[in-house]
Amino acid sequence: MKDIKKYQGIFPALYACYDDAGNISTDRVKKLTQWLIDQGVKGLYVGGSSGECIYQSKEERKAVLEAVMEVAKGKITIIAHIACNNTADSQELAAHAESLGVDAIASIPPIYFKLPPYAIAKYWNDMSAAAPNTEFIIYNIPQLAGVALTTSLLDEMMKNPMVVGVKNSSMPTQDIQMWRDEGIKAGKDFAVFNGPDEQLISGLVMGATGGIGGTYGVMPQLYLKLYQCVKSGDLATALDIQNECCRIIYKLCSGRGNMYAMIKECLRKMGCPDCGSVRAPLAPLCQADYPIADACVAMIQAAIAKFC
Repeated sequence: MKDIKKYQGIFPALYACYDDAGNISTDRVKKLTQWLIDQGVKGLYVGGSSGECIYQSKEERKAVLEAVMEVAKGKITIIAHIACNNTADSQELAAHAESLGVDAIASIPPIYFKLPPYAIAKYWNDMSAAAPNTEFIIYNIPQLAGVALTTSLLDEMMKNPMVVGVKNSSMPTQDIQMWRDEGIKAGKDFAVFNGPDEQLISGLVMGATGGIGGTYGVMPQLYLKLYQCVKSGDLATALDIQNECCRIIYKLCSGRGNMYAMIKECLRKMGCPDCGSVRAPLAPLCQADYPIADACVAMIQAAIAKFC
């Protein structure tokens, strides 16, 4: 059986880092990676939604992962999201990730065309075959991918011995329990990550191994404390932290600019690594958004002072 201890804990989804001209900045990637390591995170999810992968080229995504691994290899768990809009490009990124020594690769299902389950399974298995010595994690995010993981599709994927878990970003926490049960039935020590940041406590109580989240990187201290509280049985404090994280998330999403643009501005205001802005067509901040960022920073700092 696979050892899934390396997947137990808090995994920020790494933000895309650009220079002032909007190009990938590997220097900023390295600084953000080191800062998150210093906060005590278990690992990083690289090249996913928070990493703006859909708006980056293959070569840019390779450069980002190389920069992360230069800093993080052997220190924390690295999961590389390698899905592209076609199988061949996904396989290329999978092989590249394996050559760097990542702990696991991950992929959403194919998007745009609605494909039958057997085609989705082949897409995933083909990229897994391109990295035959690297564990594979299925990324279930039906609200964006347009297709949801099912127990029958997961059972089919379980035939691949390198499939070790699911990053579950669907909203029902019941899904976490279902994926865990499918792993048990297959005789696997199976990892299931909670995806929606707004319900990390619920996912953990339902049996999630850990969490991968898009807002973890702007307030890792709070999510680390929440995780510790759940594991120690202090659910009352965990719930208080979760509720405060939710309020912060709502505020982060209240501007005209994209949430990730708001998060990056908050990081700058808190003296954390500069990640630049977001890549079009994601909307940058407008002038009216900066007071919202100030309010978010105040909320984050107050919550850290209270709970951490």
